[in-house]
Amino acid sequence: MTISIPRNSLDQPVGHSVLDWQPCERPADTPMQGRYCSLVRTDVLAHGEALFEAFARDTEHGNWTYLPYGPFDNVHDFADWLSGASASADPLFHTILDARRQPVGLASYLRLEPRVGTIEVGHLHFSPLMQRTPVATEAMYLMMERVFDELGYRRYEWKCDALNAPSCAAALRFGFVPEGIFRQATVYKNRNRDTAWYSIIDSEWPAIKRMMQTWLSPENFDQQGKQLRRLSSCRDMLLA
Repeated sequence: MTISIPRNSLDQPVGHSVLDWQPCERPADTPMQGRYCSLVRTDVLAHGEALFEAFARDTEHGNWTYLPYGPFDNVHDFADWLSGASASADPLFHTILDARRQPVGLASYLRLEPRVGTIEVGHLHFSPLMQRTPVATEAMYLMMERVFDELGYRRYEWKCDALNAPSCAAALRFGFVPEGIFRQATVYKNRNRDTAWYSIIDSEWPAIKRMMQTWLSPENFDQQGKQLRRLSSCRDMLLA
C-alpha cells in the first residue's frame, strides 16, 4: 500500500496535519484496577517492607542487573531509596499489587511530555511472585489503557539496555515496535549502556488492546491458572 506524504507550498515533504491536537493531562494518582492485579501510587510505609521481601526472592539479584540502583543489603537501605522514588513526580512510581493486595512489583511512568503526547514506561521491577503470571501482562495493559484511552497520548515508549535480552523480548511480546539502538546513550553502575528504543503509537493501540484482552480473559486459563494460548497466538488469531 502506498502512503501519501503531504507536501507544503515549496513542494517539500512534511508530516501529516494534526489540526485538532490538544495537550494531554498528566497521569492521575488514582488506582488502576484489573482482574489479576492493581496499580497504586507507591507508598514507602505501606509497600516498602513487602516489596523488599518480594524482591529478595530473587536470591541471585539478577533482576537488579539492568536497573541503575540496587540491590540493597537491607530493608532500611531499600526504604530510603524507595522514599525518594515515591516522592518523585517524574518518574511517577506505582506499586503492583496482586489479587490479594500484596505488593509484588514496581513500574513507573517517566519522561512525561503532555504537550506533545509522549510518555515512557520504565523502572520495571517484577519480583518472582509476578513473573510468568497474568499479573505481569495485566499490569502493562492497565498502564497502556490509562495512557491511550483515558489520557489520549500519541506515543508510549519502552527503553532498556540493549543487552537486556528479557526486557527486549518483553517489549516485543507486549506489542512494542523496535526503533533502533542509541549507542553509548548513558553510563550506569560504572558501565556503558547502549539503549534499545521501542514504542507503541495510538493507531496501533486498538489492535494491541484486543490482543491483550483476549489473552487476559478467564477463558484463556485452565483450572490451574496455566495459559491455553500464548500472547503471540492471540495476536496471530486476531490478525487472521
